[in-house]
Amino acid sequence: MRMTRQRRIILDELRKTKDHPTADMLYQSVRRHLPRISLGTVYRNLEILAEAGMIRKLEFGGASRMRFDATVSRHSHIRCVACGRIDDFPLDPDLNPEEYTAGINGYEVLGYNLEFYGRCPACKAKVK
Repeated sequence: MRMTRQRRIILDELRKTKDHPTADMLYQSVRRHLPRISLGTVYRNLEILAEAGMIRKLEFGGASRMRFDATVSRHSHIRCVACGRIDDFPLDPDLNPEEYTAGINGYEVLGYNLEFYGRCPACKAKVK
């Protein structure tokens, strides 16, 4: 994969945030550097970066839009069911679901998505 100027800026903007943004959110920040870039170009470049293993695409069961993460090492996330905020979720690094599920029902485990959800601190405070 060739690292174009557009891809570099998209990747740099994603690395600046811990918000796990949508493509639309990244598009807004990338436009400060590349005013003529299209939303479609941002989407295409995010797909290319994900396929190259440089970023992660995050798909959540209750979320309507895909989110992106510049941290590619194995880690978990938690999603607020009220506002959609997504944060990294600390999980024991020694936990290995592949080992636990090996051989169950004859499946070969190729990967997993472990989803945590709840209310973020701001939404939790609103409920009280």
